[in-house]
Order: sequence, then C-alpha cells, then structure tokens
Amino acid sequence: MTRRPLEIAFYAPMKPPDHPVPSGDRRIARMLIAALEAAGHRVSLVSRLRTWDGEGDPKVQRGFDESGAREAARLLEIWNAGGGPDLWFTYHLYYKAADWIGPRVAAGLGIPYLVAEASVAYKRAGGPWDLGHRQTLAALEQAAQVITLNPKDAERLPQPEKTRILPPFLDASRFAARQEAANDPPLLVTAAMMRPGDKLASYRLLAEALQQVLDLDWQLQVLGDGPARGEVEAAFAAFPDGRVAFKGAVEEEALPGLFAACDLCVWPAINEAYGMALLEAEAAGLPVIAGRSLGVPTVVAEGETGLLVPPGDAAAFATALRTLLGDPERRRTMGRAAAEKVRREHDLAAAAARLDGFLDELKAIA
Repeated sequence: MTRRPLEIAFYAPMKPPDHPVPSGDRRIARMLIAALEAAGHRVSLVSRLRTWDGEGDPKVQRGFDESGAREAARLLEIWNAGGGPDLWFTYHLYYKAADWIGPRVAAGLGIPYLVAEASVAYKRAGGPWDLGHRQTLAALEQAAQVITLNPKDAERLPQPEKTRILPPFLDASRFAARQEAANDPPLLVTAAMMRPGDKLASYRLLAEALQQVLDLDWQLQVLGDGPARGEVEAAFAAFPDGRVAFKGAVEEEALPGLFAACDLCVWPAINEAYGMALLEAEAAGLPVIAGRSLGVPTVVAEGETGLLVPPGDAAAFATALRTLLGDPERRRTMGRAAAEKVRREHDLAAAAARLDGFLDELKAIA
C-alpha cells in the first residue's frame, strides 16, 4: 500500500464523468474514481474541458491546444500557491480526444502523469487528426504509467514497459444475481448507445441474426437511445408485435434490476473494446452471446460464461442463439459462472488493490 493518501487530479478529455448523457465511457470513468477512492486516495475532477474532435478538423485541434494551454495555466496558478495534487490521472485519450492539459500541468508541478485507457492509431499520422495523434504520442511519452483495461490496446502502445493491465471491473455488490426461475418465453436483453458506426452495425447484425431464429420463442428488451435510434428501430421493424421492446435510455442505477429480470444478454460487439454492458449483465447472473472482438474475450469466457462468435457473422450468432435458447439448464449454469467470475476477477475491491499497487510503484511519491 502507498504510505499516505494521494491527492489525485482526474481528467477525462473525451467526456467528464459527470456528463449528463449515459455511456460506457462515463461508467468506466466513474468506476476508476471509485476504485482510487476505495484504495484510500482523494480524487478531484479538475477540468471538464472536452477535446473530442469527431470530424478531423486541424483548426478545431489547434483550438483545443490553445484552450488546454489556458486551462493548464489556470490550474498551475492555483496550485503553485500551494495545495496541489500528488499526481495527474487522465482517463481515455486517443487521436480524437487528446489531452492538452495534463502533460502541461504535470510538467509544471513536477508530478507524475498517469494515463488510463489510451490507444494509438499510427495511420492517423499526417492526416486530418495529425495534431491529436501527435499530442497523444507526446502524452504517452511523458506518462509514468499507462493503465489499460484492454490487452489488445496494450499490444499497440509504445514503451510497453510503462503498461499496466487492469481487468475491466465494476462494483459487483450492486448486482444481485437473477433468480433461477426462467422467463417463458426467454427474455433477451441488449444494452448499448444508438449511434452511427459500430453500434448501429451491431444492432443491424443482431436484428439479422434474430430473424433466423423466429421459429423459437423469445422476447428482446433493448436498453439504449441515441441519434441513430430511428435506424435501429428500422432494423427491427419487420419483427412480429411483442418480440422487441425498446426501453430507451436507462440510468445506471436501474441496470442491475433490468438485467437480473432477463435470461440472456446478446450483443454482436462489432469493434467493441470489451463491453461494460456485457460485464454488467454477467454480474447480474446472465450468460452472454457476443462477437469475439478485441477485448471482449477478457470479459466473456468462451464456453464458461457465454458463447463468442466471429465478429460480423450473423449466421454464427444465430447458431449461438439457437444453442442457448434451446438449453435453459446451460443458460443457468453459465449465468451462475458469470456472476462468480465477475466477483472473483472483476470486482471493485480487486481493482482498487491493483490500482494502489500501480501507484505504489511510483517511488517518487510513495
């Protein structure tokens, strides 16, 4: 353990943890703060400056550089007078959401700069996101540690000696495993933001797969909302009445009960980093069918807590659906194993201890 509680300056350039729109990104930021606090440290959200550039506009990125410099100067003026943090902790940076504040403040105060969840896309060098790409590389160069929840990201990060692996986690105590009695017909659930790109592609693939098992009894609850809701609803428009229910946006506090009331979580997970919703469903005692994308296998244990299929393969997804829909005892066995795996490997307490161990490595502040 570290010798004393640390004052930690927390920053999330893509979306602050108190942003009003629910998302997996927001949940993970909040869980990191909870884990650091559970380890005994004091965490302060020090800036809400969003630096997300979805269009690849160099002018926008230069503006973020200037805004970041002003924000860093403001913080340095406050903290140089006394009472500054022991370290800076940035969550989730990449070429579309670079950190223009933390490296400046950490250098100005002479404190360690830590990063959690970083990724590098070298193909962005020289392109419309070149400034964000180069700033991300500079931040990673300065970082004392780079903590990743996705081992696939770790493989692409520079300076692997700085990388520390933190398995995805949640507060398992919030999730009561579902009752053994199953719904009749089985109740499927999927939970994801509705936005263009990979999320919309996943919804469309799910609809395609479910069309292939219409001869079986099941119902689907869809938890989520977003700008692509019209396209998502259109993908399911041909299903008979009563098969698919759209529940809209759901607050985090309601998710445990909603998951626990279902029988099976289904999500194609196209290009999914690992899938916090999958982990939450498992914590509630649900087996999972998902695409074998990126870090998803770190969350879903193939054949133990669910079934994984090749990403983008609707026929394989339908086969997995047919397998588990037709085997309620296997669903229950997998659901029990899922809840146990989360409590054993992905709980908040384990993450807090692991994070504290990472901080303890920083001898300069221990």
